[in-house]
Amino acid sequence: MAFDDLREFIVALEERGWLKRIRHSVDAELEITEITDRVSKMKGDKNVALLFENVKGYDMPVLMNAFGSMERMALAFGVEKVDDIADEIRSILKLPYISLQNKLDLVKLIPTAKRAINFPKYVKSAPCKQVIIKDQPSLNKFPILKCWPGDAGKFITLPLVFTKNPVNGKRNVGMYRLQVYDDRTTGMHWHIHKNGADNYRAYRDMGLDRIEVAVAIGGDPALTYAATAPLPRDIDEMVFAGFLRKKPVELVKCETVDIEVPAQAEIILEGYVKIDELRREGPFGDHTGYYSLADDYPVFHITCITHRKNPIYPATVVGKPPMEDCYLAKATERIFLPLLQMQLPEVVDMNLPLEGVFHNCAVLSIKKTYPQQAKKVMHAVWGMGQMMFTKMVIVVDAHVNVQDMNEVWWRAFNNIDARRDIVMVDGPLDVLDHSSPVPKWGTKVGIDATKTWPEEGHNREWPDEIVMSEDIKRMVDSKWKDLDLE
Repeated sequence: MAFDDLREFIVALEERGWLKRIRHSVDAELEITEITDRVSKMKGDKNVALLFENVKGYDMPVLMNAFGSMERMALAFGVEKVDDIADEIRSILKLPYISLQNKLDLVKLIPTAKRAINFPKYVKSAPCKQVIIKDQPSLNKFPILKCWPGDAGKFITLPLVFTKNPVNGKRNVGMYRLQVYDDRTTGMHWHIHKNGADNYRAYRDMGLDRIEVAVAIGGDPALTYAATAPLPRDIDEMVFAGFLRKKPVELVKCETVDIEVPAQAEIILEGYVKIDELRREGPFGDHTGYYSLADDYPVFHITCITHRKNPIYPATVVGKPPMEDCYLAKATERIFLPLLQMQLPEVVDMNLPLEGVFHNCAVLSIKKTYPQQAKKVMHAVWGMGQMMFTKMVIVVDAHVNVQDMNEVWWRAFNNIDARRDIVMVDGPLDVLDHSSPVPKWGTKVGIDATKTWPEEGHNREWPDEIVMSEDIKRMVDSKWKDLDLE
């Protein structure tokens, strides 16, 4: 089931008991963050989405923690579990290798491939244009959050930022926070490694003085996720969203810029970024659990605001895990595993632990078939897209459950010889990394926690693991209830 807009998603959340309406008066400065942070760290049924209906000084509700569990992520994609999407991608990836003689498989899989390609549908009118403000547009009407005490100000935290490449016209949609400077200007947090920054530099290299930008806030949850996904450069995020939602995304032309935006969005900000204008942005309490440092970034100038009547303002807050963004990232881990396995077929599974905030640690299990294969995998991971930022890569054998970090650490603590099994390399790091001596690059570590073979220099006998016999396990199983130990 695909959702047409954010409102349908809210209804679905509420029907399942996964949303709590907060009718008490709350403040957009710090108070919503504190409430959301507490709820996001609760277990089970208490960790729910929050709709704040009475925000001081504003007449629109704020939606928080909508993606804050794997169940809600699956609901956002219209599947039973997020791994179902990975299974579908695996089916699609098989298509080029199907023998023409195997017509049964071909017939079964072609519909899947066809459904995967849902190009955007362009419309002339849209709910996001129910209200159009070209004369003195102002951000002051929106309940934009100040999340943490040390933040430099208010930040828009769930923006879908649309730009076009000036050479080929290809669309990019990314999620880059926007610090509010005043009612018509914000920061544009384009990291040097991001595709939005690539488009910005392309305009600069062509000698152009500005790049047009549109920002969508609120919409079908699949669109929001697509803006965060680490897609290859040539894949349109709106086509990917069409794959996730099983039908095309409706787009409408902006009023003042030559950009198309989601027709069902709650709020659209239109404007431009001057190529030669930078302004201090940050600090900002980030997903690392630390404040990202202040630095100079481009400035977004707003020329027009359009929105639905009675819009809903969705936002998120990031900080020490677990928080809502962890589940967005976990969805990426599961959805993009098949693409990793296409490049590295020896990979069995992958875990990006929440505590590693998704660019500090990756654990991979591999089917090891030759010496030093774990080190080959480490270096391959460091050469893949946004995985190049991974500060620690841990590789274990195929039978190890990488989702159980207790088992992973047991293997790592017991199986490694530091001189032989630890690899250190220099390379790019995430802009938000505060631990390296210099910005944007530093030293990364790989840990080979697989069983070491004689061909790898370990000539001593490798001991057997302690495992109980199957006969004894079955015997105890048969009398377990009578033992009354649970």
